[in-house]
Amino acid sequence: MSTSTSPAAMLLRRLRRLSWGSTAVQLFILTVVTFGLLAPLACHRLLHSYFYLRHWHLNQMSQEFLQQSLKEGEAALHYFEELPSANGSVPIVWQATPRPWLVITIITVDRQPGFHYVLQVVSQFHRLLQQCGPQCEGHQLFLCNVERSVSHFDAKLLSKYVPVANRYEGTEDDYGDDPSTNSFEKEKQDYVYCLESSLQTYNPDYVLMVEDDALPEEQIFPVLEHLLRARFSEPHLRDALYLKLYHPERLQHYINPEPMRILEWVGVGMLLGPLLTWIYMRFASRPGFSWPVMLFFSLYSMGLVELVGRHYFLELRRLSPSLYSVVPASECCTPAMLFPAPAARRTLTYLSQVYCHKGFGKDMALYSLLRAKGERAYVVEPNLVKHIGLFSSLRYNFHPSLL
Repeated sequence: MSTSTSPAAMLLRRLRRLSWGSTAVQLFILTVVTFGLLAPLACHRLLHSYFYLRHWHLNQMSQEFLQQSLKEGEAALHYFEELPSANGSVPIVWQATPRPWLVITIITVDRQPGFHYVLQVVSQFHRLLQQCGPQCEGHQLFLCNVERSVSHFDAKLLSKYVPVANRYEGTEDDYGDDPSTNSFEKEKQDYVYCLESSLQTYNPDYVLMVEDDALPEEQIFPVLEHLLRARFSEPHLRDALYLKLYHPERLQHYINPEPMRILEWVGVGMLLGPLLTWIYMRFASRPGFSWPVMLFFSLYSMGLVELVGRHYFLELRRLSPSLYSVVPASECCTPAMLFPAPAARRTLTYLSQVYCHKGFGKDMALYSLLRAKGERAYVVEPNLVKHIGLFSSLRYNFHPSLL
C-alpha cells in the first residue's frame, strides 16, 4: 500500500538537497549580508539613504552643520572686511563686459544673525569667478535686497563691492497694513522685482536667480557654459522657460512621481545586472550564462541603488560637465533658477497673473504655469548649488534640522 508524500515533506527534502555551493543559497546569502549587514553599517550616517538612522544621528548632525555654517559665515565676513572697497563706484568683486552674457542675481533678506548666508554665497561666487578667468568675463554679480527694514547689515557691507538694487529703499512701507498681501505673495513680488531689475539694468542673455542661502558648487560655471552653449542649442531645450539648478536631495529617489526616473532605474539594472552576473559566474566557476541569475542581479542592483540613495550615485556625474543630465522639472523648489532673457520676460507676465498664498508659493506658481501656458522647464542633475540655510524667510523655525 503506497502513501502520498505531503507537501511539507517534499519541501524539506528539496531543502536538504541544497548545498552551500548551490547558486540559490549563495545569492540568498549575498542578499542577506548586503541588505541586512553591510549596507546598513556603511550607510547609517548617510542623510539621504533609507538606511539612515534618523533618531541616532539627526540632532547631532544638524548641530554640527549649524556650527560649521557659523564658522563659514565668520570667514566670509572677514573676507569682505579685508577686501579693498570700491566705494560704490566700479564693483571690485567682478566687472562684466558692457552687456553681460549672464547676470547672477542674488536675492537677499535679513536672515538669522551670525550665519551671514549672503556673504558666504557672494564670496563663493567671487572665488569661482576668479578661478574661471577670461571664460567668465561676460558674467555680472548683482545683489537684490528685498529686506523691508534698514537693518540688513550684510547687504550694506556688500554694497561696497557689488551693484545692489534695494526694493524698499526710499519707499513707504505699507506691507504690514495690507492683510491681502501675505508672506508668500510678497516673496513672489520680490522675485518679480529682482528679475525685472536684472533685465532692465543689464539686458543680459541669461539671468541666474539665486536665493541667498544657495551656495554654488565648484563646477557651476563650466557646467553652465557647456549646457547653455552646447546642450541648449537642441530644439527641445532652446525655448525652455527656465532651468532649475537645484532639487532637494530627499526628493531625488527613484520611487517618486517623475516617470523619467523609472526609466533610469531600469537602465541601472540593465547595466549592472549583466556586469555583476559575469563577475559572479567567473568567480563561482559557473559555466555559461544564466538569465535567472542576471535577473536577480538586475533587481539586486536596482534595490541597492535606491536604498543607498540615488543622490549619492548622481555625484559620479560630476566627473565631467558632459555627464550632467537635464530632465523635465518638477514643482519644488527655487534656490537657483536660470532664465533665458526672452523666457524671463514671459515669466514676469505670467507671475503677474497669479496670486501666491500658503500652499501655493512661487515655486508651485511657476510649475503650474508650464501646463497652463504650454511651456517647458528642466532641472539639471546633480545639483549645482547647495542649500545651506536652515532658517526659512517665510516661517519661524525654532528647531532647525537637516531634514
